[in-house]
Amino acid sequence: MMGPRHTLPPSAEDIEALAERALAAIPDRLRRHIRNVGIVVEDVADEETLAEMEIESAWELTGLYRGVPLPQRSVDDIARQPDLISLYREPILLEWIETGEDLFRLVRNVVVHEVAHHFGFSDAEIAMLEAEME
Repeated sequence: MMGPRHTLPPSAEDIEALAERALAAIPDRLRRHIRNVGIVVEDVADEETLAEMEIESAWELTGLYRGVPLPQRSVDDIARQPDLISLYREPILLEWIETGEDLFRLVRNVVVHEVAHHFGFSDAEIAMLEAEME
């Protein structure tokens, strides 16, 4: 199924809608653990985030999970900030243009990677999850 043809670059709202759809497609055994994860779409990561991640170019960062990964949580975490997945619209669109990948699949892959960090998954486990969602 083809997605809508965009005549203008997809907006932050468009990317957010794709990300919400991607979250809904995550297998239930995982999705039930991420009910309180928020999604925010920004054009690019700010300088502080790039410095924190030790990334030189904002074009290299398509998404970021902020929160305490499940394996590192304890019952003492009472007043924790809600977990948040940041998606960076411009690097996602650049990758979309460069690869010709379907935009939903691209956003879904970023969301899956960020959710997988929430669970402390290895790269191999992330690849298995992506294959399961095909």
